[in-house]
Amino acid sequence: MFEETVLESKKAWDENADFWDERMGDSSNRFHCRIVRPGVEELLEVSENDYVLDVACGTGNLSQRMAEKGAKVVAFDFCSKLIEHAKRRRKNYLNHIEFYECDATDYHQLMGLKKEKKYTKAVSCMGIMDIAEIKPLFQALYNMLDDNGIFVFATHHPCFVRPEERYITPCVHKGEAIKGQPVMQNYYHRSLQDIFQICFDSGFVIDGFQEKLDDDREIPVIIIVRARKR
Repeated sequence: MFEETVLESKKAWDENADFWDERMGDSSNRFHCRIVRPGVEELLEVSENDYVLDVACGTGNLSQRMAEKGAKVVAFDFCSKLIEHAKRRRKNYLNHIEFYECDATDYHQLMGLKKEKKYTKAVSCMGIMDIAEIKPLFQALYNMLDDNGIFVFATHHPCFVRPEERYITPCVHKGEAIKGQPVMQNYYHRSLQDIFQICFDSGFVIDGFQEKLDDDREIPVIIIVRARKR
């Protein structure tokens, strides 16, 4: 739907990559550590027997945490600078993590990450709202996951984090992930119905769902979804 904006998004992330790496550091920032990651890890339940695909991995904070639990990880991002930072920061874990540059909107690139062994799990920690077209991603993940495999993703809560008070209509808008970043980036708004329908059309069922709060104790800012291959 927004394929024509992929290069624009990539350019913004290239410009923001060094700033992002500095602010996220070795272990991520407060928002990820306190709001996002606990729910993601609870629904993902990574163990030492898992083979995990980390979607839009950024600088690899979550990849490292999964590797520390004994999982084997394949991680990718479409920003080459972020992948360079990830390899540098996770240099002591490269025997457990493989990092690749890959466009999550390109089904054929995604299928290039397919290995002889199928993935038991996949995860995206606050990446879905940054991806211009998510249908290819869900279709590729379904094909690369083992039977009963799961995909856990965290993203903006579209009911409450939305541009111009629009909810039903998909749209792209400019935003700021971390205050002070060099340039604004594209965010892609989709309703819950649209996101869930893509899950269902790809063959997944949803068997886990969380809504997470930040400063406002009544209005959640993110959703965490577990989609299972049926």
